[in-house]
Amino acid sequence: MTFTKKRGMNRNILAWSITAALAGFLFGFDTVVISGAEKKLQELWGSSDAFHGLVVIGMALWGTVIGAFTGGIPTNKLGRKRTLIYIGLLYTVSAIGSAFSNDPITFAAFRFIGGLGVGASTIAAPTYISEIAPAKDRGKLVGLYQFNIVFGILIAFLSNYLLNNIGENAWRWMVGIEALPALMYTLLALLIPKSPRWLLTQQKEDAAKQVFSKISPNQDAHQIMEQIKSDFLEKNNKDTIFLKKLRTPLILAFLIAFFNQLSGINALLYYAPRILEEAGLGNSAALLSSIGIGITNLIFTLLGIFLIDRLGRKQLMYFGSVGYIVSLVLIAVAFYLNWGGVSVPIFMFIFIAAHAIGQGTVIWVFISEIFPNHLRGAGQSFGSSVHWVLAAIIPSLVPISFSVIGPSNVFFFFAIMMVLQLLFVIFMMPETKGVSLEALSKRLMK
Repeated sequence: MTFTKKRGMNRNILAWSITAALAGFLFGFDTVVISGAEKKLQELWGSSDAFHGLVVIGMALWGTVIGAFTGGIPTNKLGRKRTLIYIGLLYTVSAIGSAFSNDPITFAAFRFIGGLGVGASTIAAPTYISEIAPAKDRGKLVGLYQFNIVFGILIAFLSNYLLNNIGENAWRWMVGIEALPALMYTLLALLIPKSPRWLLTQQKEDAAKQVFSKISPNQDAHQIMEQIKSDFLEKNNKDTIFLKKLRTPLILAFLIAFFNQLSGINALLYYAPRILEEAGLGNSAALLSSIGIGITNLIFTLLGIFLIDRLGRKQLMYFGSVGYIVSLVLIAVAFYLNWGGVSVPIFMFIFIAAHAIGQGTVIWVFISEIFPNHLRGAGQSFGSSVHWVLAAIIPSLVPISFSVIGPSNVFFFFAIMMVLQLLFVIFMMPETKGVSLEALSKRLMK
């Protein structure tokens, strides 16, 4: 079954996928924009390392955890489209509220609201795109979400650099400017149709048929729907992702999310300027190097999206795992031997390149593929929850860990975890390239 025309990709699919993927832009911007303001906020409010890491920075991360835990509920009950709209509103409120905060508790509360949007977006956006995409293009289309994440990261680093010297309230502009793209995204999300696969799970066949007619105008929409509905024959309203027959996709979702964060990627992104200052760079040079990290992330994410439907998910994970191990060991050695100059920034660029072409491109595609239609939202929620629990814990511990055991030992630990990831890829991870969602769910449930 294919949803593409003979020449190129259906324009409707591409436009709707890009719109849904813009939730990733806000995810990336919201996640990293705090890196330019966090040191100023610690000085402004006189916070201890523990309070600063666990509350001022960590509260957004715990909002993300809650959003990931609960995001599957509106994604399944209200639908993918309505959930994406509400996510845009959460980002807007968070940006405006954070910019006008005058104390760390209020600031943390509004950052928590933005975190809810981040967590929910990792469920709703990849799920929506995977359900409208043809099998042969699904990797690159879902990969648009990751592209927008890293594009948002780059724009956040660039925005922080440009706003850094505008005065005492520079941090307010840094966190508040996100409201503009958030409002634009919310308006665009109103224009996309509901997911046809979700409509079928709600027994709304006429509405689903209309969407499939736009997705695949050269095919019989009724025939497409019958093929998909056959996947629901074994559906039980009491099914959960914790059934024995779903053990394999559950383990796969857990492990790819687990290793994603044990690479140290969020710890590095959140504290990139601080890490570079620890390595001997001045404040401005550290912020400028952060832009280099964003550019590297963007370039290698584009390369990953180009390759994911050609080489497959597993091959990209091989590249990423080896790159992780090499770069993390080099960063650890650089801190241990006190190498100065540009060595640490260069090693960090290698690390970001490895992440972007491997885990960064693969994770949201892979998790959105491996669960059956009626449990995809719940499965995506589970994988996202594992990811974000660790994403909340690990960056929150960075200031304390650097003080207690030193940067070198922190990066050595991450390197060891990536050796374990390489073993996971070699011995456990299946290839999902070019297989329909329904065929994949049947294969992994055997």
